[in-house]
Order: sequence, then structure tokens, then C-alpha cells
Amino acid sequence: MRNQSLTSSILPTLLLSLLISSLSSSLSSTPKSSLDRGSSLSVEDESDILISSDNSFTCGFYKVGTNAYCFSIWFSNAAEKTVVWMANRDRPVNGQGSRISLNRGGNMVLTDVDGSTVWNTNTSSTAVAKAELLNSGNLVLKDPNGNILWQSFDYPTDTLLPSQPITKVKRIISTRGRGIFSSGFFSLFFDNDNVLRLMYDGPEISSVYWPNPDNGVFGNDRTNYNSSRYAVLDAMGRFTSSDKLKFNASDMGLGIRRRLTLDYDGNLRLYSLNGSIGSWGISWVALSQQCNVHGLCGRNGICIYTPAPTCSCPPGYEMKDPSDWNQGCRPKFNRICDPQHVLFVKLPQIDFYGYDFDYKENISIEACRQICLNDCSCDAFGYRLTGTGVCYPKSALFNGYRSPAFPGSMYLKLPKNLTLESSETKESELVCEYSRAEVKLGSSDMYNRSRDMKYVYFYWFVSAIGAIEIFFIASGWWYLFRKHGTPTSVEDGYQMIYNQFRRFTYRELKKATKKFKEELGRGASGSVYKGVLDDERVVAVKKLGDVIQGGEEFWAEMNTIGRIYHMNLVRMWGYCSEGVHRLLVYEFVENGSLDKHLFSNDNSIGPASALGWKERFKIAVGTAKGLAYLHHECLEWVIHCDVKPENILLDSVFEPKIADFGLAKLSERGGSSSNFSRIRGTMGYMAPEWALNLPITAKVDVYSYGVVLLEIVKGIRLSNWVVDGEEEEVELKRFVRVAKEKIERGKESWVGDLVDSRLNGQFDWKQAATMVELGISCVEEERNRRPTMDIIVQTLLNYEEEPKSPFLQSLQYSRQKTGPLVANLTTRLH
Repeated sequence: MRNQSLTSSILPTLLLSLLISSLSSSLSSTPKSSLDRGSSLSVEDESDILISSDNSFTCGFYKVGTNAYCFSIWFSNAAEKTVVWMANRDRPVNGQGSRISLNRGGNMVLTDVDGSTVWNTNTSSTAVAKAELLNSGNLVLKDPNGNILWQSFDYPTDTLLPSQPITKVKRIISTRGRGIFSSGFFSLFFDNDNVLRLMYDGPEISSVYWPNPDNGVFGNDRTNYNSSRYAVLDAMGRFTSSDKLKFNASDMGLGIRRRLTLDYDGNLRLYSLNGSIGSWGISWVALSQQCNVHGLCGRNGICIYTPAPTCSCPPGYEMKDPSDWNQGCRPKFNRICDPQHVLFVKLPQIDFYGYDFDYKENISIEACRQICLNDCSCDAFGYRLTGTGVCYPKSALFNGYRSPAFPGSMYLKLPKNLTLESSETKESELVCEYSRAEVKLGSSDMYNRSRDMKYVYFYWFVSAIGAIEIFFIASGWWYLFRKHGTPTSVEDGYQMIYNQFRRFTYRELKKATKKFKEELGRGASGSVYKGVLDDERVVAVKKLGDVIQGGEEFWAEMNTIGRIYHMNLVRMWGYCSEGVHRLLVYEFVENGSLDKHLFSNDNSIGPASALGWKERFKIAVGTAKGLAYLHHECLEWVIHCDVKPENILLDSVFEPKIADFGLAKLSERGGSSSNFSRIRGTMGYMAPEWALNLPITAKVDVYSYGVVLLEIVKGIRLSNWVVDGEEEEVELKRFVRVAKEKIERGKESWVGDLVDSRLNGQFDWKQAATMVELGISCVEEERNRRPTMDIIVQTLLNYEEEPKSPFLQSLQYSRQKTGPLVANLTTRLH
């Protein structure tokens, strides 16, 4: 009885103690927005954090390595805990025993496991009462009256938040790389002349690259007269600067979380957060052409597009550090000064910015070559024909890039005994931050899964084949140049690959088509006929109907379009401009247009069901690659304006080739403006911008591609009208609505319900799901929510069944690159 009584008296006491302990533990782990004087946060307790009162931002220890942490601030609702500030990004602390404390002296101190001070606010002499994380993402130290004595906004790292100004004493510095949070080589700052600039400050060189250094201050619409040096992003998404720089977020408005980040690839981007799923979308970017960033590929490196920005080493060079492109490329030879043992290798449309030790105008290519040959310190020379020959001998090779707009070539100085056939060029995709941004899918979003491409080995014998090709076709160009007053002695630095591209007579084409007897198809831009040229090439001849240009203007346009070459674009062989006749001569594509295979059961071409899933996915990828080339390879982008199955042709192995690109500029437009004066395209594939009279951008092609992509999956015309219940609606809207409902419900069989039933379930589920989700994102009515074509390509390539070998990849890329790129092409985007 005594033991029982003792137990009954002790039990309530124990329960009370446990309850108090539990409450105490619960209270101690409750997130808080402030840290009182004498308190601290421990690295070992993940719940030991500060959270802003609106739950937008979190402050605490952020893991940056296996056992390395930084005291940081990040977005609470971002899926990847996007960091906006770090106190010690260049000196992480240990994951055991480290602590951030607001000590009794009013100083906020970060200590490592050994007790050493890694970082502090230097506020010991002030009357600091507490540290608080504000709803703006600003960590502040306040006195008892609420006055701010110190703030993280005064010490930015790689990101500016709304209301966080950049001033003459602040500098935004990028991170070192993807997942590497230490300080990088790129910075945003006010220069000594009061202009806000981006600069690469690497191990060997420093170089300003934005705004365009070639244009000067006033040429870039800036001013250096205002010495206040102040710029800020407001809550609406508007950025203003004392040097007259102004830009707005594409989704400008209140209620959206934003960040302006200088990414590790050197580009400055404004991001907007989709709070419902925690993903980021880009709403503004400083440089649309990533290869314009200096220092991106290091010394001797070249930035090219494939279509994503990629680093490459020139012939005779190899990557210095396979894990770090900032180290660039090193020569595989010793410098030779004897002119007798030197050769020059031509790199078309490639330039290295800066380091010209001499500059001469009105000079021949031979004289320019001689300058470099006679100077032992010369690594290469650039030569351009811009009315007259201009020579740029180079003492060093930095900031290399390949641009379709560059009107010349670089000539690399190499020893004659160097065996180029055995040299390899490694390429590595520069997976930029923009490719990590979300691919918007309306009510059902997904991330753009960035792919880490393997190094691609470029076998230089492919280039050799291209050189041989140039040799054989040069004679074809002689006639064309002579015909139009271009000098026949055109210098090497201005040669172009045209593969027998030439001007035909109307009589020749009338004979080739047997008086336009066999019609292959008919569209808004004209009719297409089959023909056979005198050299026995089978061609498709298009008679254009809506063309207003005169002979010389038409000739200029044809020369531009004729320079385009990509394996997924129909190749143009020539044209005819004679009297009222305007005709185009294209390669003949064996399997006809996609619509005949996808929607028709005509036995002459086989049932539509014969178009298997493997072919459908290949068509989706190839079409995306072709459009990405048009949109992103050219400095002045090309908009197709009429993407539809009828304009996607299939060769003998069902590789797609886009037809009718570049024809939008041949049709009538209002005045000299780049804005289209009337709707063009095909009903059912036209983006809403046409009807709303909004500026036309590359996103109209993205919309059309989305419709085609969904039709490839479903196997029916989505532009048809259907009856749903008692109401009539376009099949596309019904398909998108049903697809979104199925995706939101998470029904496992939703993919199978949407795929063409004629495939009998024989398809890749992951590929189909990706295509549907991408298609839905492409047909968003709000164009800013549609992905770009390069992001679409990257996303689709993640789901290819069998990755190609490095050799096949290099061959494919080489096929895309051997033709010269376009310098000044069709529709301009503003």
C-alpha cells in the first residue's frame, strides 16, 4: 500500500514535468522573426532560424557543402530555397559547433567550431537591442526605439531585392558557379563615370561588357552627368537608375516576389516567383545573347550556340581545366616565330574582343596576314570587309564568340607541323540560370529540367569536309557576285557557303517543272511544284503570290535567306526574280508534309497510324531545334509566323524540315516598321497577339509550335470545332481544359487518355507527358508565360531514348554549323 501511494503521488509530478518540458521544447522550436541580445542560433538545429513575419524569407544556416554552412537569407516559398544574401560565402563554417550570436556588446558574430570569428557586424559600440528579419528580406539590427543601426541591404552579395538600392559604394558579385556560392568573377557596379556596368574581373583580365562598350555612353542611351550613382528596383517591378537605365518586369504589378540576380554566367536577370509552386520565371534579362558576356570561356575559349551557349576550344588548343571553363584553353604547341613554319587556320564568323596591338583600314587580307606573320607576339588576326578591309592583329585571345552577325573571320596562327586532324575540341554547355527558370504550364507547372550535357568532341575532319565543300562551290558564287556588281576578287574573310545557291531564270524553272505541271501543295504564300533541274536534282519550286519587293530588294532578301542552313530547315537552292515572277527553289523532301501523315489515311502515303511514336518524338524535337535556331542563333531573330503541320516536311527517315521560314518579310508590311500591318498565319495556329494587335515576338511561333506538339500527341486537328454538351468550342481549348483537369487530379492514366488511340498504347509515357505539358505551356494566352524554343529543346532532349555517342553528337552539331549563319535577317524584335 505504501508503494502504491508513493507511485500515485509521483506520477502526477512526472506528467507535469513532461508537459512543461514538452511546452518548453515546443516554444523554443517555434520560428521567430527576431533574435534578442544575448541569444544565438545553432548550425546543428535546422529549426533554429528566423522567419519574417509574413513567412516570405528565412534566415539561418544554409548548407553549401558536405559539412560546410553559410549564415544566409533565402526565400521561404521557393522550391530550391533560393538564397539572396550570405554573410560568409567565401569562408563557410563547420556543420558542428558553429553559431551566430547577438552578443551582450551588441555585435552579431558568426563563430566556427573552434571558436574563431568568421564574420561580424562591427556594431559593438552601438545600442543594439535585437536582430530582426523584415518582410523585405532585409536583416536589420535595431536599437530599443526601433531605429536601424545595421542592415544586410548595405552588404549585397549576388542579388538585389525590391527597395534594396545599389549605390556608388556597393557592388553586386556573382557566385562562382552552379551550386558554388563563393564569389565569382562578374560584378554589377557604378563605374567612375557614373554609369552602371557589368564587368568580368577574372584571374588574367578585366573587361566591361554591358552596356555594349562599342557604343559609348550616349550610344547606349545612358548618361554620365548624374553623379548620385543610385539605382533601385521597386515593388511594381520597375528598375530606375541615375544613369537613365530603366526597365520593367514583363509581369509588372504588385503582389509578386522578385529578385534581380547577377548569375554565375555573368548575365543580369530579373526573376519573378510563382508562389503557388515556388518556381521562378525570368521577367527581364540584360543580355539576350549570352555569348556577349566577356570572360565566359576563359583565355583562348570561344562561346558558340548549339543552340544553347557552349564553350569550345579552337583547333590546336585544349581545355586547361576540364572542371572549369574560366581557365580557358591552352595551346598544344610551342610558339614559333619563323614565318616559314607558320600557317593560319580560318575561323569563320568568330571574333575575340579586345587586345588589338594594331589596327588598319583599307588593307588587303594578305597585308593583314603579313603583319601578324612578322610579329612573334601575334596569336591571330581578325579581318572584316565592311565596305573596306579592316585588320585586327591580336596579342592575346580573350572573349571569343561566334556570331551570325559578325562580318568577318579570325585567322589563327599555328605551327605548320601541328596535326589538326588529330586535335579535338571539347565543348561544354553553359547551363545558364535562365535555363533553370520554370517552364510555365498554366494551372499545372513544371520545372525546366536542365540537362548537364556531356563534353562533346568535335572531330575536325568534319570541318575539313566543309572546307572542301567551299572550294567546290566557290565558282557558283563568282557568277552571282559578278551579276550584281559585287567585286569578283572578294577576300577570303568574306567568303560564304552557298552550296550552288544561285539565281534561276523563269525559263529554267518552267522547263524544270514541265510548265508547273505537278503541284505538291498550296498555301497562303503560294503554290509549290515538283521539278527536276538540268543537273538532275529534284527540287520543289514555290511560286510566291504576295510579294511587293522590287528586283534588287528581293535579291537582297534571297541572299539573306539563302545563307541559312540547319538540318531541320528546308534548304533553299536558289530563286527567280524576273519581271512579275518571284519563285523560290528548295530541296525536295521525300515524305511530304506532316499533316498528310498525321491526319490523312490516304493509302498513297500510308495510314496516319503508320507514324509511330519514335517518329513523332523525333519530329517534335527536330522542329523545336529548327525554330530554336531561327529564334536564338541569329542576332536579329527570325520569326516564322506560320508554323503548322503543312510547313513541316519529312525526309526519307522522317527527320523534320521546316519550310517557308523567312517569308514573312517578303509579304507586305506597313512602312519601314518591323510591326506587321495585318494578321498572317493560319487560323487555329495563330497566337492571340495577332487579334489583340500586340507587338509580334518569337512567342507567336512558340504558340503555333505548342498546337503542333499537341496535335502530334493526339493525332487530330485541334483547330476544328467540336460540340461539348450543348456548347461548341475549339478542339484545342477542350483538349487543354481536359488535360489540365486530369493533371490536377493526378490520375495515373491521364497520359494514355490523351495520346492518339491508333498507337495502341505503344508510346513512351514520360515523353508523352512532357510533350503534353510543354504543349499546354506553349499555348498560354499570356505570352510571357510561354517558354522559349531553346528551353523547349533542352527539355525534350532530356527524354531522348538513346543518347547519341559523342561522335554522332559532334557530327550532328557540325552539320548544323558548317553553313554560315544569318547576319541581318527578316523580322526584328523590339
